[in-house]
Amino acid sequence: MTSKVILAVEDSLSKAVAERILAHYAIDVAQTIGLRGSGYLRTKARSLNITALGFPVFMLTDLDTRKRCPVDVVESWIGAPRNPGFLFRVAVMEIEAWVLADRDAFARFITVATTRLPNDADSIDDPKQLIINLVRRCKDAGLRRDLVPASGSTATIGPAYNARLTQFVATEWDPSSAAPASASLRRTLSSLSRFVEMAQRPTR
Repeated sequence: MTSKVILAVEDSLSKAVAERILAHYAIDVAQTIGLRGSGYLRTKARSLNITALGFPVFMLTDLDTRKRCPVDVVESWIGAPRNPGFLFRVAVMEIEAWVLADRDAFARFITVATTRLPNDADSIDDPKQLIINLVRRCKDAGLRRDLVPASGSTATIGPAYNARLTQFVATEWDPSSAAPASASLRRTLSSLSRFVEMAQRPTR
């Protein structure tokens, strides 16, 4: 039996990661909402918690700061007990940490040694900046041009940053390979595994 969820995400990269994770558990996406940043998701969290009473919802956001823990984020956004069908997960610190956590695949992607990538992706304070710093030294000029902001630019990322990382996630990133380097990702995978198990139990 295939499970289905409503997917709520901040941006295109989070969408690609979430879709890859859900596909790993043969969970289909019935509808995608969001793609307008964390502020928008926060405004929708309470209504999505209610929606989850009738249809499962998988929402993914970033922690962004060490001043709060994922549990605090979930509780403050919902403001009520979380319904079992609301799979609200928080990446520590950013979704890029989960991308970096598949150390072997990402090292191949940016042509650096795997040892250059941290063993604990959740410990990285600024995963996005780490990616840019690593790519500055990679051999692929096209990748540098796409991911690294041009000299003198006020942009924080390169012109095709999201497109290139989204492509990497869709074609090369593996959540099972990434899980050992990210506790927050492991918790998400465990949550989805329990969800699938519950969904597949026969009703009496």
